[in-house]
Amino acid sequence: MVTQEQRKRQLAREKFLRQQQRRTAARRKARVRNSVIASVLGVIVVGSLTLYTTGALKDDDKAKASSEASPAPSPSKAKDPCAKPAAGAVKKETWKKEPAVTIDKSAKYTMKLDTTCGAIDIALKASAAPHTVNSFDFLAGKGYFDHTKCHRLTTNGIYVLQCGDPTGSGSGGPGYTIPDENLKDASLKNNVYPAGTVAMANTSQPHTGGSQFFLVYQDSPLPPSYTPFGTVSESGMAVLKKIAAAGENTGAGDGAPNATVVIDKATVSKS
Repeated sequence: MVTQEQRKRQLAREKFLRQQQRRTAARRKARVRNSVIASVLGVIVVGSLTLYTTGALKDDDKAKASSEASPAPSPSKAKDPCAKPAAGAVKKETWKKEPAVTIDKSAKYTMKLDTTCGAIDIALKASAAPHTVNSFDFLAGKGYFDHTKCHRLTTNGIYVLQCGDPTGSGSGGPGYTIPDENLKDASLKNNVYPAGTVAMANTSQPHTGGSQFFLVYQDSPLPPSYTPFGTVSESGMAVLKKIAAAGENTGAGDGAPNATVVIDKATVSKS
């Protein structure tokens, strides 16, 4: 026969066991919750890094120095789909000030890049970006872009090919800068530069464009801080996609293109 005292002890023991079970379950839930929070924070950190890198369309060598400071993944070298560059040397002439605007803002202008990977035709926006188009007309007429490499291909976060630096280092320019223009272009919706856009690179500061420009081969999330001054033709887009398909040389999504992209000749024509 169970005495009253024994019954009290049994009830107390059962109560203690129930409390232990609840505490164990609570600790298990806490561990699961903390692991989920850690995973979410990891996603946020990765997302933040991606957003940070998308703002790096600069014409200086800071981004390059940063990438060289830490080892990158081993690149996967793709077959070069492009031809050998034409014979000739890069011109290194510079000018102290922006050339006077002499283009006809009401006329149509086209820039043609005869590259080792194929011709890229670009319809220029003379009325919306007269300083930029005038500068390209001036520089192309001087042979400034001839025999220059397109030195940067980005394949992660944003999707662009960057050209226009005679030094091939990302830090070169014509010696002068031009003002930002056309930053409210109707094509720039929701902070996206659509595929086919041609825009100016800069130093992340206003009115610091020089000669470097980028060609967007796939819609790219970017703030409207880079002068859009042209649109690539359909045949030109096919050339860009061929270059992009060959990848870049770091394996990290931002480096020199594996394709040998050289502008043999750049011309600007008025029609």
